[in-house]
Amino acid sequence: MKKILFASSALVAVAVAGSAHASEKIQLEVGGYMEQWAGVADQDVGESKNAFQSDTEVHFKGKTTLDNGIEVGAVIELEGETSSDQIDEQYLFVNGGFGQVKLGKDDSAADSLAITAPSVGPVGVNDGDLTNWVDAYLIDTVPSSGDQNRLTYFTPNLGGFQAGVSYADDSQRNGASSYNDTDGTGDNIVSAGVSYQGDFDGISFGVSATGENWGEGNWYGVGANVGFGNFVVGSSWGHIEDDYAQGENSKTAGDTDAYDIGVSYAMDAAKVSLTYGYAEYGNRKVGSTSATSTGEISTVDLGLAYTLGAGVTWKSSIFWFDDEADSTSIADNDGYGAVTGLVLNF
Repeated sequence: MKKILFASSALVAVAVAGSAHASEKIQLEVGGYMEQWAGVADQDVGESKNAFQSDTEVHFKGKTTLDNGIEVGAVIELEGETSSDQIDEQYLFVNGGFGQVKLGKDDSAADSLAITAPSVGPVGVNDGDLTNWVDAYLIDTVPSSGDQNRLTYFTPNLGGFQAGVSYADDSQRNGASSYNDTDGTGDNIVSAGVSYQGDFDGISFGVSATGENWGEGNWYGVGANVGFGNFVVGSSWGHIEDDYAQGENSKTAGDTDAYDIGVSYAMDAAKVSLTYGYAEYGNRKVGSTSATSTGEISTVDLGLAYTLGAGVTWKSSIFWFDDEADSTSIADNDGYGAVTGLVLNF
């Protein structure tokens, strides 16, 4: 796999090389977003975890077009508040008739191509912010390895079809002191996906199939959305094998299956969504140990997004959850809450 990816990178480098002296020097533009939230929650295991939450990133992006028509650019995303990893993502990209190549710290092809149920609120039910407000298992039908130093290739979009593949190692982030390739956990992370987006007589349709191998196991899933009029209806499903992201001799409590289903409705500047998520999990951590718990969780989110002006959106969520863990180390928990706030895109 490494030899194939190296050869692919070399071919891209040859394609980029050539007469590029007339192209303009890359000028980075500043963008990003700021999210500020206020919320309340009630749960059986105690008080809500937070009253306020925030998430801010500053993005630096730039690109240039070479004389041969190939576009080369860079993306750097700076975290607004963090105790460890100040740079969120940083990678370069090369676009051409061959598709797109990315090299650097970024999400995987599976992350980029996956489709999940529509959701517009700040909490959500699928890889959302539920655990920022209450103690619960986080449902995720696309549990990809996240930001990694990786090489990614996307095919050109052909009639709505697109595929992608990524390769990374499990060093996880820049500045790691060593690569984890000698202790049996494996250092290869291979992600892949394919998606289709199309419109037929006013009806939009999207479908995806994605997956990833890390360590001795895999996760994989599918998703689909259908849009008609002002409505979008969709669902996704994902499966995590018990030894995904684990070493050869390491087993978690069991496999995990998760799904979501939801509907959204757009009216002028407002969008509302109602989404349900469920997971029967076998990989929930128990405290700070390596032990895991099985269990199941259901959660519902009613979301609102209202565009107040260019780059300014008011979002709100009302949510409910019921988490039943099988381990005595984790108490069953259920509750509800409400979150509201502003999103600024700049």
